[in-house]
Amino acid sequence: MSFDKSLVSDAFQAFATEAPEHAKAWMSLVQSLGKASALDTKSHELAFIAVLAALGRTSGIPFHVKSALEKGSSREEIISAILIGLPAAGHVVTQSLPAALQVLDSSLD
Repeated sequence: MSFDKSLVSDAFQAFATEAPEHAKAWMSLVQSLGKASALDTKSHELAFIAVLAALGRTSGIPFHVKSALEKGSSREEIISAILIGLPAAGHVVTQSLPAALQVLDSSLD
């Protein structure tokens, strides 16, 4: 499995390294669910970012922000996806902003 290690958590890297067959099975499931989605890939990625932010899963934000950018999302769309859960999830969503902004700002280089 190949991925930009700077964009994934230490936990996911350990998972992929120490349990490669499990990681392969997991990624197969993730890809199958993505294919089953009625959303286009850009909307799917923005929705996923919103869910990660609402759950406080900041470690997944860098990878998915980069993916959203690659699928044509703008900076404003990504920030809006993070903040959309603010009324329902509360301030926890703002914890994802620093990780997202780091990727967004580095994409300007």
